Parts: sequence; C-alpha cells; structure tokens
Amino acid sequence: MRQLRGFKYRFYPTLAQRLELAQTFGCTRFVYNWALALRTNSYYQDNVSLSYTDTSNALTKLKKDPEKPWLKQVSAVPLQQGLRHLNTAFINFFAGRNKYPRFKKKNGRQSAHYAPNAFKWQDGKLALAKMSQPLKIRWSRHFTGQPKSVTISKDPSNRYFVSFLVEEELEQWSATDGKIGVDLGVKDVMVTSTGFASGNPKHYQKYQARLKTLQRRLAKKKKGSNNRYKAKLKVAKLHAKIADCRKDFLHKLTTQLVRENQAIYTETLAVKNMMSNHKLAKAIADCVWGEALRQFQYKCQWHDRTIGAIDRWFPSSKRCNPCGHILDKLPLDVREWTCPSCGSRNPRDKNAALNILAVGQTVFASGLGTGGETDILSLAILG
Repeated sequence: MRQLRGFKYRFYPTLAQRLELAQTFGCTRFVYNWALALRTNSYYQDNVSLSYTDTSNALTKLKKDPEKPWLKQVSAVPLQQGLRHLNTAFINFFAGRNKYPRFKKKNGRQSAHYAPNAFKWQDGKLALAKMSQPLKIRWSRHFTGQPKSVTISKDPSNRYFVSFLVEEELEQWSATDGKIGVDLGVKDVMVTSTGFASGNPKHYQKYQARLKTLQRRLAKKKKGSNNRYKAKLKVAKLHAKIADCRKDFLHKLTTQLVRENQAIYTETLAVKNMMSNHKLAKAIADCVWGEALRQFQYKCQWHDRTIGAIDRWFPSSKRCNPCGHILDKLPLDVREWTCPSCGSRNPRDKNAALNILAVGQTVFASGLGTGGETDILSLAILG
C-alpha cells in the first residue's frame, strides 16, 4: 500500500543559512498577511471576492514596487505557496471547517514551503533554492523515494525543522482478533475494555512550578531589551519540552493499541466545549484528547484497522454494562459505583470502555459500519 507520509527532522543551519531563512520567513509572512488584507478589504469595501489567481497577479505587480526590492532576493516558490495556503484557509472557512484566516505573527512559528522546483535532493542531501550548501540534518530515521515537497519551519524556541512529504510503500501490520473500546479520561488518559490503563504523566503539572518562575521573570523584563528576549526564549523552550513529552507519550500509546487490535471504538468528544470548564481546562489540555483521536484515525487508516466513534451523548459511564441500568447522576469524583439493579461493582472508566465496545460492535454487526477501512460513526444513544 503506497501512502503519503511526512517525515520531520531537526537541522542545524549555518549563520549564512540562518540569515537566508530569516529573510525567506519574513517575506513569506509578509506576502501572506498582505494577501489576506487585500482579499478582506476587497470584499468589505468593493464587495468583490478575490481568488488565488487574482492575488498571484497582484503579487507580480508588488514585486515591481521599488520600495520592496527584498521580495526578489528570496525564492519565489515559498511566496506562491503562501498564497496557496491562504486560499486553502479560505476554502476551509467557507466550508465551515475552520475559522476566518488570521494574520501571521513575527514571534510565532515561522515556515516556508518548497515545491520540487525549489530544492535539490541528491544522495541524501537537501539543498534549498538560493543556498549553496546543503542543510545539516540530524537523521533519526530514513525514508525511501523522492520528496514531493519540503517545509522548513522554526518554532518559538529557535529550533529549525525540515519536513519531507514522501510517497512510499507502507509496511502493513499483521491482522489481529483484538477489539477494544477506549474511554478517554483525566485520571488515566486512556482506559480500554480489557482493563488496560495508560496512566497520566501530567507533563504540564510536572513543569508548572518551573514555568511559573520563568514567566514571572519574563514579566519583570523591560520590553524590547535583550534580557527580555532571553527570558522569553527560556519560556518557549520549556513549552516545547512539554509539547514534545506529550507527543512522545501519545504516539507510543496509540501505536501500541492500533498494533494490537483490529477494531477500536472511541468516544466523540467536543474538546473545545469541555475546555470552557475552567476547573478542568488545564487537566483536559494536558491529556490532548483531540490529538489522540486524530492519531487513532490516520494510523487505523494506514494499517487497515476499523475505528468507530460513538455519539457524545451516550451515557457510557452511567450505564451498567452487565444489566443496562442507567444512573440519573454520577459525579466525577465517583470512580467506582454499585449498580442498584443487579448489584455489580463497576469501575467507572472500564465500565465506560466496555459500553463503548458493546455499542460499536452492535452497530457494525447491524451493517451500518463498512468494516475494514477507517469508519467514523456517530451512533444514536441506546437506552
């Protein structure tokens, strides 16, 4: 099975490459923000909707502006790709998949997208347009095939990354007989119907005291000073460390569950709505449920697994799995409860995972699920 995959590596640019990339990032960001303002003003002032072609033609004229000669000093490909990304953002907005495009900030994540005509890939070395030397990449793993595109990025902690989009033959995992329901929670990030509990490393809580100290030091620094820049960099590095710990934990966990099971049934969660609860928002954010569900989806698709998502209003925790009795209320601090109907003792999370598995299997057995490929379902509440 051939599949488009992304491979991300860290690289260490030379001083000359840093200057070239800084100029490329700045020009790409400027063109994106300029095109966004152009399309917004054109619609609200002239009631005219501009397309990608219109902004591309306007960019050609903009490059001829004698006050902006620096636009010609970088590769033209990242600038055009920035316009394409903006057009995609507008398409997603009008389709209801995302919010209105926002302006890019100078202090945020910077990126530049290169098409095949703007980079040279030969003998495992990558050389970008306008650069004479190849990038010094730290290879953590290798891929086969020719890169279809390359994205260079720089995060707020001043780390440089290169991402390759490659189409390659994906090794399929062997089929298994395992079927599990997965309950997402705060005490344990994931609890399965087999009784497996992942635990919760609580990465943010682990570094919260240190982060609080660094943020207080940052708040006392004079704006625009070099000391403020260094203090801000320390905060960004700690945030990056927390994010890396979360990604590592989630990737290992989801890969293990997808590898061991042929069918996985999860919940459909409105994470953004749940984050409005300020008492639990920090704990919910530390669990990154949305990213966990996203990883389940594409990993199941890659390896021909089945994935189903039950309706968010299904009372998986309040429903007794042995007899089907549903409680009127079940406070969050109650981790185990006794069914008043059959007298069985139900661990809250495992009971919810068993109910999720039962509902998922019922729907697929009735023929509503196709099986085999990834199947995201929205199942009705079963009383």
